[in-house]
Amino acid sequence: MRVLQLITQGRGGPVDHAVEVAIELARQGHDSHLAGPPGPHLAAAAEHAVTVHVAPVDRAGDLRGVGEVRRVLAAVDPDVVHLQDRRAGLVGRVLAGPRSVPTVYTLHGVPDRLAGLVPGNLPLARPRRRDRLRYLGLEGLLARTPRSAVVTPCQALAAYARDHVGIAGHRVHAVPNGVGRHWLGQQTGPAADPGPVRVVWLGLMQPVKRLPDLVAAVDRVPGVRLRLVGDGPERSRVEAAAAGSTHPERFAFAGFDPDPVRALRAADVVALPSAAEAFPMALLQAMALGRPVLATRVGGVPELVRHARDGLLVDAGDVGGLARALTDLATDAVLRRRLGESARLRVRENYAIDRTTRALVDVYEGVAG
Repeated sequence: MRVLQLITQGRGGPVDHAVEVAIELARQGHDSHLAGPPGPHLAAAAEHAVTVHVAPVDRAGDLRGVGEVRRVLAAVDPDVVHLQDRRAGLVGRVLAGPRSVPTVYTLHGVPDRLAGLVPGNLPLARPRRRDRLRYLGLEGLLARTPRSAVVTPCQALAAYARDHVGIAGHRVHAVPNGVGRHWLGQQTGPAADPGPVRVVWLGLMQPVKRLPDLVAAVDRVPGVRLRLVGDGPERSRVEAAAAGSTHPERFAFAGFDPDPVRALRAADVVALPSAAEAFPMALLQAMALGRPVLATRVGGVPELVRHARDGLLVDAGDVGGLARALTDLATDAVLRRRLGESARLRVRENYAIDRTTRALVDVYEGVAG
């Protein structure tokens, strides 16, 4: 099949996922194309027989960017267009519909104000009328585009799509994210350097990530250090929380890293204390490297992480529970090793990118008729 994927973001989990899918589609013999803003993600895909197209769309009303996507769509003439973020889902379906090009949109997550509608997530803010109109009403309308389907990375988001957006059940397909072959090809085992137990957090610093909770928990547990890999609007607040803690020397801010393999390999534990999640790539990547994870029971996380088998799960917002779980992991190297080995095996058997991509091709073939 000739598959065109569209992204409008420059980084993040959906971008990583789109690149992995594009590369695996090409490896499986499909004519794989990836369009989006210029950056290392396009370059990485191009190195693996993916045809890339520079087509930045800065906002939904970016007429020049929309024109670039229209040009790419006409030039590629794909069998199916796979839209990998919210803006791509809007622009791509508006452009593909009149051309009768089949579309697949991956709903990677929901806006913070609607997060509480996803089973397991904490409510973060009261939804406004315009949020319901924009993200529920408009998405429900777009999902009725002929020859289209919606993919979600977890069952929790599939329930949201059916129950709250109102998308017909036969149009919703839960296809878990997968990790690429290079992740599963990495050497594993505990981090070699002795010393304090190293906890790593990876992602975009937003209020939903509840990073002050993690700072407070680490501050309570002796012999633990936290390295935060990422950036975002909450960074100054998190830095202030670390500076005001009892042990500010325990915290390090690494900033955004386009290749987090080294940071995750250096971790003894990877933590994600979010109030809401879908199916986090950071956890998948950490588990692929054999790292035990500590996360909250939100969204699709319990579908991925089996408590006390692949990692430890706590309730969102429970700083005491987070600290107790950290203590268990920090004081028991055998537990960390057992959880990490189980996590890696779980990803290898269930969440490798070749399995994900074959499931996506089934969806593509279904909408293509």
